[in-house]
Amino acid sequence: MKTWIKVVLGLLAAFLVLLILNAIVVSNQTADAERNVEGAELIQTSSGTLQVLDEGNPEGSPIVLVHGYTGSLAWFEELAPLLAADHRVIRLDLLGHGGSDKPASGYAITDQANALAEALAEMGVADATLVGHSLGATVVTALAEQSPDLAARIVIVDQAPNDDYEDPSFSAKLGFTPVIGQAMKRLTDAAPTSAVRGQFQQAFAPDFNIASGFDDPDEVVENLNEMTYTAFVDVTEAEGDYSDSRSLDDRLGALEIPLLVIFGAEDQIYDAEEAIEPFRGIAGVQAFVLEGAGHSPQVELPDEVAGLVNEFAATPTPAQKQEARAQAKRKAAKAQSAPDEKKQKPAG
Repeated sequence: MKTWIKVVLGLLAAFLVLLILNAIVVSNQTADAERNVEGAELIQTSSGTLQVLDEGNPEGSPIVLVHGYTGSLAWFEELAPLLAADHRVIRLDLLGHGGSDKPASGYAITDQANALAEALAEMGVADATLVGHSLGATVVTALAEQSPDLAARIVIVDQAPNDDYEDPSFSAKLGFTPVIGQAMKRLTDAAPTSAVRGQFQQAFAPDFNIASGFDDPDEVVENLNEMTYTAFVDVTEAEGDYSDSRSLDDRLGALEIPLLVIFGAEDQIYDAEEAIEPFRGIAGVQAFVLEGAGHSPQVELPDEVAGLVNEFAATPTPAQKQEARAQAKRKAAKAQSAPDEKKQKPAG
């Protein structure tokens, strides 16, 4: 065998060994929770420690904001202040994201929902309006199923009923391919933020300036880099397992909880009209497609989203309507009994 062929084969073998070693190292990475947002706190749950930010009017009804895949609580930076005057606004990082724990396992949607439920219980939250963006919508659906006392209303932002509505790109599929995916993760962590930021354009309308939607223009890249490869893979697989076993529209329809569904008309991940259609079949649903927004309208059109959420959060729930009717009946019965009591009272 010629010398140059031996050299090439040797280099290829060494490269393959490096790829395999990298895959092993990257796949075994974990990270403990770390407070990386001013004013946030860390709350321990049986599923892991979550970073939580509690803001707004402490006397107002609670609104819980849950971010999407590869995101963080920062994806509600523009929306949260617009809700804070009348509501207690709670944002958090899901397991595997932001400042929350990145464990070696335990990313099932039910685990995420359990962690969220425990954190909210620790904070004394009940009867909340749960707002979930993308992956977060799947988590709040599971939360409402597991802990109905926590969910007074649900808001779904750009999340399709299941994975049938999505067609991932070839490069996206490569990111989940063994060995290749871990190598891509290593390269992404080392790449300039400007190069990586472009990969997120799919999460917004085509002409949206991503940097304008966040206090930190590199937020989306930093959120991705905060994730371990295990979280990156397991979270998206868990999301698919949950919604494919039973679609979100079916689950939400069975819950009979007031529902608001919002999509951006220029969503590049889903066809907005196609993805929202199954939700329109749920009794009492409010459904809106917002022009000028893509997959993340809470970032792109925070004023419009806030208007919809504030109005929705102010509407009485079925339980509140029932209690109001009961109070009205008691008041009417009391008013009717008063003259009768007066008639029966003996003359003095």
